[in-house]
Amino acid sequence: MAAAPIRQRSGPGGPRAQLPPCYYEGYLEKRGPKEKASRRLWTCLCGNSLYFFNNAKDAHYVERLDLGGFVSLKDDCSRDRNLEAARLILRMKDGETKLTAPNLESRELWKGFLYSVIDLNVPSCLTLLPGQLQMLREVVDKERSRRRTRTPTRAPPSPLSVPLVGEIPPCFRPVSRTEAEVLLERHPDCGNMLLRPGRDGCSLAVTTRQDLNGSVFRHYRVTQRDQGGYVIDVENPIPCADLHEVIDALVEKTAGTLQPFLLEEPYEENITYVSANDENGERILHTAPTSPLPRAPALPPKQDRWPSSPLSRSPAPDRRILTSPVPASPTNPMRRLILSPSPLTQTLNEELKMKLEKRRASQE
Repeated sequence: MAAAPIRQRSGPGGPRAQLPPCYYEGYLEKRGPKEKASRRLWTCLCGNSLYFFNNAKDAHYVERLDLGGFVSLKDDCSRDRNLEAARLILRMKDGETKLTAPNLESRELWKGFLYSVIDLNVPSCLTLLPGQLQMLREVVDKERSRRRTRTPTRAPPSPLSVPLVGEIPPCFRPVSRTEAEVLLERHPDCGNMLLRPGRDGCSLAVTTRQDLNGSVFRHYRVTQRDQGGYVIDVENPIPCADLHEVIDALVEKTAGTLQPFLLEEPYEENITYVSANDENGERILHTAPTSPLPRAPALPPKQDRWPSSPLSRSPAPDRRILTSPVPASPTNPMRRLILSPSPLTQTLNEELKMKLEKRRASQE
């Protein structure tokens, strides 16, 4: 399971040379949060980002995934048409991205490089060879050195550096030309025109997208005038007082066909947190319960040891009732029962009386 060769495919001044150092690369099938089908793209782990190219020879990437919004990385055990393929679920703050590696060994190595770049530490929960672990240590050292020596770039002399409230339109996005095209194509319902920084760092640009048997992109330069205001650099320049007027002018010139791009940033609907499994060290994303925690039942009020209420305790039976004389009421059934013995009782009494009389007579 050797690592994919890392080689520069463009000249010293080419687009690839402007990217951060490439630590690992190879083909992956990718499906983003809003994509219905997977695409097989040449993927490069450069610095703390994944860059996707249509093929290994392309100099310009088609998409970039910043790993700064990393949440979790876990295996996807669902089956694929290719039985040897191995899937991954890369969860970011703005959604899940599903990646498919050619085989299990390749997936394990991709996980190792991703964890090393994200955590700046060699993961201990993966099954890798000693040589591969050494490569990951080198990557961690290079990435630490890159972040330590990286200095923030100076802001270009653009209107963004002017602290004026309300000057920047809401359709402004701090993205590159390629990223602007991807953003407009991915979210067609949010508008088809956005304002972005220019490539030269000294101007702004407007990127538009329209459908004509596919996506048609156009880019317009917007420069700041020395006497104030801006101008749209087309064949017949269009002067504008501010950036809002730049957007309004393009909407008006196209009869409303172009509309500002307004992307509402997603917000989480549930509270989530990441914890590590003590057995294998894999990090798992948990969702906090949405229902309120049950309250402890209230204790019953303290009662006296010997309640005085006659209803709280049944009285002990009065034994005297059993030995009390029967009332002398003639209507009492018990009195009639005692005063009127049964015939059998009378017969036994007479026989007993006769025997006693015979015994007395014989004794005399």
